[in-house]
Amino acid sequence: MSQTFILCESAACLCDDIMQGHDVRDMGEQDCILEPLCFPEQLCGSLTASIDGHPVTCVLCSDSFPSLEKDQLLKHMVLDHKLVIADVKLIADFPRYMLYWKKRLTEQPITDFCSVIKTNSEGPEEQQELYFLLCDALPEDRILREQLQQRRLEEVLEQQQKERDDTTFHRTCMFCSEEFTGNRSSLLNHMAKEHSFSIGLPDNIVYCTQFLHTLEWKLENLQCLYCEKTFRDKTTLKDHMRKKQHRRINAKNNDYDRFYIINYLEFGKTWEEVQSEDDREMFEDEDDDWSDWQAHPVCAVCLFCEQQAETMEKMYTHMEETHEFDLHKLKTDLNLKFYQQVKLVNYIRRELHQCRCYCCQEKFESKEELVQHLVNKGHVMQLPEVSHWDQPQYYFPTYENDALLTALSDSESESEGPNHSSDVPVIAEDISNLKALKQNSVLGKLLKDRGGSS
Repeated sequence: MSQTFILCESAACLCDDIMQGHDVRDMGEQDCILEPLCFPEQLCGSLTASIDGHPVTCVLCSDSFPSLEKDQLLKHMVLDHKLVIADVKLIADFPRYMLYWKKRLTEQPITDFCSVIKTNSEGPEEQQELYFLLCDALPEDRILREQLQQRRLEEVLEQQQKERDDTTFHRTCMFCSEEFTGNRSSLLNHMAKEHSFSIGLPDNIVYCTQFLHTLEWKLENLQCLYCEKTFRDKTTLKDHMRKKQHRRINAKNNDYDRFYIINYLEFGKTWEEVQSEDDREMFEDEDDDWSDWQAHPVCAVCLFCEQQAETMEKMYTHMEETHEFDLHKLKTDLNLKFYQQVKLVNYIRRELHQCRCYCCQEKFESKEELVQHLVNKGHVMQLPEVSHWDQPQYYFPTYENDALLTALSDSESESEGPNHSSDVPVIAEDISNLKALKQNSVLGKLLKDRGGSS
């Protein structure tokens, strides 16, 4: 055998048992788990599930297993043929992988491709057995895995493009009764804006319909989408998700990986591994030239309608021309400091979300009726008393991804006002000693005065 002895991480647990002299045949009498389990999904398979659902045949015999029972096939190969396949969960298309090696193993002996592991090597010869490990240390196996990954990526990108161009999409929001037709982005943007529930940008998602099916199935079974706890009724679940701010999915749940393009991009890596890589390695040998840098658009959303803009100037212009709302004028007239602007924006957002006029507090059936009321009554630029909205509760954004908040700035009077005094010492936050602080301490002066008077 030309290959060196290699033990891959994915087979480590199995090989440890073998090396310790445990009889692997005993695994037939108990549950055998060769990779992380997933709850069965009726709607769609995992990243490695067969596309057409045909049975998968063993590479060394004629036994076949349903594509969703891959674990049983792996168990069969270990028990009956003593063959272990490493890193199964990283194989992009398991059925095609098995079909390829079934053909190759009929052409050449298994020892030409697999590392041979001898169990209980220091024990009696009759207790020793040979196991075979097929892994990507073999160049042919690695090339095959990479080709399958590339093929799967092309299929996924083609599917994503179809979904982006699809205009026949029709679905009801899972949080309210509003229906959406046309393109999937309208529903996803609605859930993010109106219900503070975002699963990501539409262009980063694939198999969107199946994704929504999965989420609706969980809600119908009274399961929280984030902590995944089950509740006794819908009211309790709704209150829990609202109070705990669990209106998001659990990023650690690998069942969602198949719905994000990033999980198909690099061979043998999950999205967490891709994101955790040090970007500095990419630029070690490159010049520090940032001339081609393009900032990601902010995509701010209008306070009064669904309009979005890539720059804050366009958004301010839209609100002023379409809704007669001038945030800059309010800031100047009321001399609003930065955090007061934050509170005002969050206050208006919340009132509009609740279909309530932020000026007179009148309630309406829809947001459209409210906006029309604001225009007809001239309430667009009229605000209630400052004490009504300048409250600590409005420090917190109504929408956590509200780009409008990032564009707010301090008023000029805050930095150039006459109240600034040169006598006030400014102490740096990272000061290494307290000498300057002690010299200018009010407490120190009081103690000195008290000592002098006594």
